[in-house]
Amino acid sequence: MSFREELEQQYKQILRGFLKNPTEEALYQAQNFSKKAIEQGISPEEIINIHRNGLMDDISLNEGDTIQTFELLLEVMMGYGLRFREYQSLRFKQEELKTEMEIAANVQQTLLDTDIPQIDCLDIGAISVPAKHMNGDYFHFVHDDNNCVSIAIADVIGKGIPAALCMSMIKYAMDSLPEHRPDPRYVLENLNRVVEQNVDPSMFVTMFYGMYNPVSHTFTYSSAGHEPGIYYHANSDSFEEIEARGLMLGVDRHTKYRQYVKYIQPNDMIILMSDGVTECRTDDGFIEREALLKSMRKYIHSNAQEMVNQIYKELEKLQDFELRDDFTLIVLKRKV
Repeated sequence: MSFREELEQQYKQILRGFLKNPTEEALYQAQNFSKKAIEQGISPEEIINIHRNGLMDDISLNEGDTIQTFELLLEVMMGYGLRFREYQSLRFKQEELKTEMEIAANVQQTLLDTDIPQIDCLDIGAISVPAKHMNGDYFHFVHDDNNCVSIAIADVIGKGIPAALCMSMIKYAMDSLPEHRPDPRYVLENLNRVVEQNVDPSMFVTMFYGMYNPVSHTFTYSSAGHEPGIYYHANSDSFEEIEARGLMLGVDRHTKYRQYVKYIQPNDMIILMSDGVTECRTDDGFIEREALLKSMRKYIHSNAQEMVNQIYKELEKLQDFELRDDFTLIVLKRKV
């Protein structure tokens, strides 16, 4: 039996009950019927047809009873009209909210937009896709006067508008720092004080900050509880986790961060990401690390931007094209 047939049977029962005992309870049941009808997209014309079928379905009615049933039908239609207006009002508000969210997302994209530096010795690719309208991930490049390239990647513990507002604050805090930033730990310690003073205690921010020196080919970096990056060794065709430890931003304003230095060989890669990459979820649970590395190795000989784009497409497909978390992936590859 289809839902429409079930609904028609319910109406017949209400109709019979009303004819036997035309009480307020019967009229209340008629209002509930209106609610179910509008939720299932039953039109006013169909309701009238259901009423007609109810009258014709083996019910012995005299003229007075037939007229009385219109009191029940009137109650149904009045309830339908009331709920339809409420539905239209909610739909209008939903459309308004959707429009506002789209505007806010565009504003956020403009605020957080960053140019990928063009540098002779480095191939850089980056992609960041929000799970919802607003992005709780953030990445930013700085190409200073010494030709050094600094990269920040951050993730707010949370999603939606609060995370997006927090990221906007992080961006402006970053902009207030001097362009020449010799120590990544200095950057994290300054941002940590900003977050601790201005962000709700229930929200935390993870961040990885590194700087590539094209003269010495060294990568200096610090981490504030962020997802570990991956280093690719071209000579041995192997991956290793980038060692980096540190407390999340906003926990303790006096936190000091450790700084690391790594020499980058030709064709080696630094792969940075948010937890939306490593915690990619399928119906069977989180993807295995080996599956992620396999996807990376598959595109290891592509240019950096093509590599991040193709990895994103593969992981998106694994999730049935529905991201569960904000997705950010960055690749820095030293050229020969």
